[in-house]
Order: sequence, then structure tokens, then C-alpha cells
Amino acid sequence: MLAGFNHLTLAVAQLPRSVDFYHQVLGFRLEARWARGAYLSLGDLWLCLALDQVQAQDLQRNYTHYAFSITQQHFSAFAQRLREAGVALWKQDTSEGESLYFLDPDGHQLEAHVGDLRSRLAACRAKPYEGMQFFD
Repeated sequence: MLAGFNHLTLAVAQLPRSVDFYHQVLGFRLEARWARGAYLSLGDLWLCLALDQVQAQDLQRNYTHYAFSITQQHFSAFAQRLREAGVALWKQDTSEGESLYFLDPDGHQLEAHVGDLRSRLAACRAKPYEGMQFFD
């Protein structure tokens, strides 16, 4: 039986550039690095960066993205940090809780989100999506 999320591996075209982005810009902790990869952590999240072929247009075909939690008190400073680093945005926020949708150097779609599943469900109960059902 599955017990939870284990790790996230992202293919990257230029390892030093990606390590710098996740470590210096986003604040991940660099745990280990080798010729074709790196391990980083953020809280309980284990991130593996693996040197591989990356085509940004293949990554941006749908809404698939990876979201990281952020507190409301840190959101504005984080958004400013990304602006100063010249990080590209890929979507405007329209859902509950502030979100910033941004791209990593290889075009992986990322999000910094204020809130959690409970706050999202509370907002959805107040204003459900079309055809939404709740199971509790």
C-alpha cells in the first residue's frame, strides 16, 4: 500500500542553472550534488534534479504543475524575490488563497500557494465548481 508522497524528480537541461534556481532563488536546501544530478530538500519534500533532455514546449501543454506551500506573511516578499530574479509567470491566480504560478529555468510549471486542502474545500463549499460533490 502507498503511504504518501516520496519525492519529485525533474529533468533539467543545465544542472548548475537549476541547482542555483532551486537553492538560491527558491530557498531549497542543497543536500548532495553529482555530475548528472542533485538532491535538494524543502521541509519534507525531497527533490531530485536529473540532467536530461528537456523541451519546454512539452512541459507547458496542460495544467500539470507542482505547488509549494507558503504563508500569507511571506507571500509578498517571495513574489518580489521572483520578480527581481526575472522569473517568468505562466498563469494568473483565480482560485482560493493567493498563488503565484511561475516557471523554473527549464519551463516546469510551479506554484507558490497560500492555503491548504481544508481552506480550498471551505471556499468550494461556499462557491462550488460546476457539478461539484463533497464526500465527508
